[in-house]
Amino acid sequence: MDNNQPLNAGMFMMPIHNPNKPKAQCYDEDLEMIVNCEEWNFQEFWVGEHHTSDYENIVMPEIFLAKALGMTQKIRLGPAPVCLQYHHPAQVASRLAFLDHLSKGRLNLCFGPGAVPSDLEMHQVVDMKQSGAMVAESIDTILQLWSENPPRDIKGKYWNFKLTENVFSEFGCGVIHRPLQLPHPPIAVPCVSRGSGTIKMAASRGFQPFSHHMVHPDVLKDHWKTYSDTAEHSGGEARPENWKVARNIFVADSTTEAKRLAKKNTLGWTIDFILKSTKKFAGSINMWKRNEEMSESDCNLDYFMNEVVIAGDPQEVTKQILQLRETVGPFGTLVLVAHDWDDKERHLHSLELFSKEVMPALNGLLSPVGTSST
Repeated sequence: MDNNQPLNAGMFMMPIHNPNKPKAQCYDEDLEMIVNCEEWNFQEFWVGEHHTSDYENIVMPEIFLAKALGMTQKIRLGPAPVCLQYHHPAQVASRLAFLDHLSKGRLNLCFGPGAVPSDLEMHQVVDMKQSGAMVAESIDTILQLWSENPPRDIKGKYWNFKLTENVFSEFGCGVIHRPLQLPHPPIAVPCVSRGSGTIKMAASRGFQPFSHHMVHPDVLKDHWKTYSDTAEHSGGEARPENWKVARNIFVADSTTEAKRLAKKNTLGWTIDFILKSTKKFAGSINMWKRNEEMSESDCNLDYFMNEVVIAGDPQEVTKQILQLRETVGPFGTLVLVAHDWDDKERHLHSLELFSKEVMPALNGLLSPVGTSST
């Protein structure tokens, strides 16, 4: 793999907000964040889907992104993920094709399962062990609908699709709309655990791996090994430039200030919230450990601040990102995590330092001719 491969920047917004903040204010700040990211040369922006959470409060990212499209010109936008257990594949196929045309081809896609317990209950997903199979079947159906013309009669384990009796081409009736980007927009899938079936599915189908912001660099290394090994066995090609790695990053004028602020502001609060909610709903936090030998008591905020979070002045952050790439491989996109603006000025200053100092320094060092790709 070529460690001189240039690096792109992205942003992922779960979002996790202060539940006491008015929702309209949350959404306005989130939209402002997208506009800022475009101004600062981020290449892509991702928004999560959650239906029954007061903390994660964007229930349909497609609607949110449709508004953001009208406020931006070039940044690529996408839902991350579309929680496929909750929706009939025909609905997903139609609305995403529609959104791709509205975007003029700026749409990225991420397909995966939802995991918020109250979302699962509301949508009557009673067995989480079926999630992988539900996602795989839904993806198959969506891609089939985008590639074949009716009449179609698709019978699956979880969903059926039938359009056979009312296909009248002379009236334009019975058409399944296809995206502007053919055969479909770029598709990513979320990657969390070591050697997961999701990573293998992504590799075998040429989808882009999107590694979670809470996993340790040792787990990231496993993500790429699993992905590249599976791609090789499938006769495909593992392209490092398609690998997205999400990280919590905070930049300040000094490294001491950055580490202090990141731990006490909404970056640290978000990590602590995820740890507590994982413990509550999954029964353990094994999925976030460095390895199996690590104790649960050691898997705490201090561990994340020391081994997973990247915080410092621009020079320190640049150094840590280069070290991460040397350790795990030359991923193509570094996806930052957006956090609620408990201190808007400091959060925006962090992003400005990242975009105007860290990224040019990174790509100046990574480029064989010493020029930036941003």
